[in-house]
Amino acid sequence: MSLGTIGVFILALVVMLFGLAGTILPMIPGLPIMWVGAFIYALFTGFEKINWTFLGSFAILTAITTLLDYLANLYGAKRMGATRWGILGAFLGMLVGLFTGGLPGLLIGSFLGAFLGEVLGGRERIQALKAGVGTFLGFLGGTLIKFLVGCAMIGMFIWKVLF
Repeated sequence: MSLGTIGVFILALVVMLFGLAGTILPMIPGLPIMWVGAFIYALFTGFEKINWTFLGSFAILTAITTLLDYLANLYGAKRMGATRWGILGAFLGMLVGLFTGGLPGLLIGSFLGAFLGEVLGGRERIQALKAGVGTFLGFLGGTLIKFLVGCAMIGMFIWKVLF
């Protein structure tokens, strides 16, 4: 591997690691960013080791995982009786929590936002609490799926490039 190729490989990995962080942090499209990292490597190396078939597989994996994340969030919220108020509250709570308390704030903010959203939407506190828990669990499940798929994508990328 030439020095230039090593540099592009490192750049691609840095982009992919930023994307991996985006699988946890809201508002950062983690998996699409990881695809861009693989595309950068493919483009600068003439699609020698990473080809369009590989990139297409990553794109399909990204689309399926994004759908699963969305469905996991909805399932968790709806399973526990959340309304759109709770889902909106969870999203806003995630954002506020992220900027005020990092990753722990993100988790707590998701739960509190869902709870407060349900209360403001007119639900009883016990129903709001249940919806908050469901929304939180759905968020956690979706995030776990995205993170694990992101790790697998990085592993596949490294394997394909090095072996």
